[in-house]
Order: sequence, then C-alpha cells, then structure tokens
Amino acid sequence: MAQQLKIAHLDETAVAKLRALEEETGKHIMAFSTGMAFAQLPNDQLQKVQALEKELGVLLLVYEEA
Repeated sequence: MAQQLKIAHLDETAVAKLRALEEETGKHIMAFSTGMAFAQLPNDQLQKVQALEKELGVLLLVYEEA
C-alpha cells in the first residue's frame, strides 16, 4: 500500500530548528509525516471509481480507514 504524506505539526522548538536550517541552506524546507494509505480496490470497484471520476471531471483518491 502506498502511504500519503501530510504536513507535519511541529512544536516551537522543531520549527526553530527547521528555520535555522532553512537560513543556513538558503532553501525552503517543508516537514511531512505519514498519512493515510491508499486503498487497494478490486477491479470492479476501481472501474466504478474511474467512471465517477469521468462523470464528475475530477480525480478521486480512495483511502483505507485508519
């Protein structure tokens, strides 16, 4: 299963360390933590999701319950 990432919630100490590293490197840095996993769908369910995507003109992401 593929894991998704979400923006990490950092405390003030962690944010200060991140900002110090950004200043040192001159680059922007984003912190992520692991999020929910993509669902593994049987072919019939995948086809239904893809049909709804086409009908709605959107991209649907299906996740497993945590």
